Amino acid sequence: MNNPYAYEIRIEGHLTDQWSDWFNGLVINFAADGKTTLSGMLADQSALLGVLNKIHALNLTIISVKRSDPEN
Repeated sequence: MNNPYAYEIRIEGHLTDQWSDWFNGLVINFAADGKTTLSGMLADQSALLGVLNKIHALNLTIISVKRSDPEN
């Protein structure tokens, strides 16, 4: 059985919070350095893959993907 995890995905470029629903409700934060962070809970690896595929479809560069236990 898969458990949800908290994820933080950093990408190159600017996304506004208007994209949040399209990215499974992840919180979107744009930094002054030109990078965007998507963060929040994803149900399983399938949900993560769906988000990564959407990033790819927008031709955005993934800088990092960080996973942590929901308790942390």
